[in-house]
Amino acid sequence: MTAPAGPLEVLVVDDNRIMRDMVARSVAMSGLPIAQVRQAADGRQALEALRSGWTDLVLLDLNMPVMDGETFLRELRADTALRDTLVVVVSTESSGARIERLRALGAGFVHKPFTPEALVGEVHRLIGGTP
Repeated sequence: MTAPAGPLEVLVVDDNRIMRDMVARSVAMSGLPIAQVRQAADGRQALEALRSGWTDLVLLDLNMPVMDGETFLRELRADTALRDTLVVVVSTESSGARIERLRALGAGFVHKPFTPEALVGEVHRLIGGTP
C-alpha cells in the first residue's frame, strides 16, 4: 500500500449511526489530512459507495447486518479496481485468530474504544510512513 498523494477520502462503515459519527469525529481530530468523510451502514452499502467515488481509507466495523466486515473485506480484495484501498478495522473483536485473518487480508486493526492517536498510528503503519 502506498501513501495517498493528497487529503484522504474516508469511508466509515458501521451499522450503528452513533458509532459512525464518533469514528468520523475521531478522524477529524486525528490530524490526518481529510478531504471528506462518507458513511455506510453495512458492507453492501460500502461496496456501492466505493464503486461510486474514490476512497483512500475505509474504517470498518465487523459485526453488521446484510454484509459483515470480514465478508466486505474479502470482496474488496477480490475486486481488481478496489483491492488496494486502505482498510482499518475498528472493532471490539477479541479473537486473535480473526484479527490475524483480517491482517492477512491487508487490513489494519484498532480496538474500540480507541483514541485518534491509535487510529493515526495504524493508518501510518499501513502506508509505511511515520506519524
